[in-house]
Amino acid sequence: MNVQKPTVKPFAISKKLIFEAYRKVKANKGAAGIDDQSIADFEENRKDNLYKLWNRMSSGTYFPPPVRAVEIPKKGAGKRILGVPTVADRIAQTAVAMLLEPEMEPLFHADSYGYRPNRSALDAVGACRKRCWNYDWAIDLDVRSFFDTVPHDQLLEMVSRHTDQRWVLLYVQRWLKAPLQRADGTTIARDRGTPQGSSVSPILANIFLHYVFDMWMTEKFPFAPFERYCDDGVVHCKTEQQAKYIKDQIVKRMADFGLELHPDKTKIVYCKEDGREGKHDNVRFDFCGYTFRPRQAKNRRGECFIGFLPAIGDGSVKAIRSDMRAWRIGRRSDKSFSELAAMINIVVAGWINFYGKFYPSRLVLVLRHINRLLVRWAMRKYKRLRTSRQRAWAWLASVVRREPNLFAHWRFGARPAG
Repeated sequence: MNVQKPTVKPFAISKKLIFEAYRKVKANKGAAGIDDQSIADFEENRKDNLYKLWNRMSSGTYFPPPVRAVEIPKKGAGKRILGVPTVADRIAQTAVAMLLEPEMEPLFHADSYGYRPNRSALDAVGACRKRCWNYDWAIDLDVRSFFDTVPHDQLLEMVSRHTDQRWVLLYVQRWLKAPLQRADGTTIARDRGTPQGSSVSPILANIFLHYVFDMWMTEKFPFAPFERYCDDGVVHCKTEQQAKYIKDQIVKRMADFGLELHPDKTKIVYCKEDGREGKHDNVRFDFCGYTFRPRQAKNRRGECFIGFLPAIGDGSVKAIRSDMRAWRIGRRSDKSFSELAAMINIVVAGWINFYGKFYPSRLVLVLRHINRLLVRWAMRKYKRLRTSRQRAWAWLASVVRREPNLFAHWRFGARPAG
């Protein structure tokens, strides 16, 4: 007797959801996981690959493969480990994120900015700037190794409050436990944390910190507004005493959930500016790639004053300078001037769009370094310029006059004199 296999799957997962998740993953591109399968490779047999993924997820037999561990340098010292899932696993994670996001978005705090639709790091910086004008003190918060230390059981309990889909909880649990695989093939077992780089980590991180920090702050300290971008945040206070008390309470709150504030990066800061007579050792902090500190500015009447303002961060400047060196423009004498512009303009435009939003004159100073690189290129490219740097600068100024929009940084105002 032939026994027919059951046709009803344990989990009702829409094929359309899996396909839409695939489209998102394809648009975001990304590297291959441990199976070395690229998105292009996946697409060669897309229909079968998507069906296989849907079938396994619907039957409950999908087990995520290990996540490829990739080390990248931090802006300061040390390295950060990113987890790179396989293409199929990214699709599965994206499907879950797409289900959770509409449920969570109306509930998330208005001052949670990280990894959310229609919100950005620039929005967080703008909100922080305005509050620094109204509050004399700030607590600069940094959760130490957040993505490596999130407790699984508490995170799963929080997720369970917002979905009745058993398969969502099943696969979130499996993703949390999926090991990291090093380049040498060895694996790292995980009993806590959620690897940066996975598609589902951002929504999971926001759910966790929504309960641990956002809602707790709103209930316990409604008089102290904050901005949070994932595991970085700034809390605004009226007095130093208030800031010290709230900071101590946050330390205890984080410890209750297995988290620790970074001892060096977390500090109380005095937002020093004209009209404020207080004193403190710390008068600066970094947030979302910007450094907040006292800076000279002009009011609407053209009068100079010292305000507590954000500008491109010191760490961001170092990273940009490093990228500029990697261009090796001085050795690109095989390229024309227009080809050089095409090579760097997209990157430079990205810097301008992000770091040029606040206190742009600071970014102008950074981008003028590109002109020095172009002069070196010209001196190597043209014999008549090799013996005179002054002549090379004059040549560059003449190009600017003829084609002022050739380079993105020229359009932004970082032109050579002359």
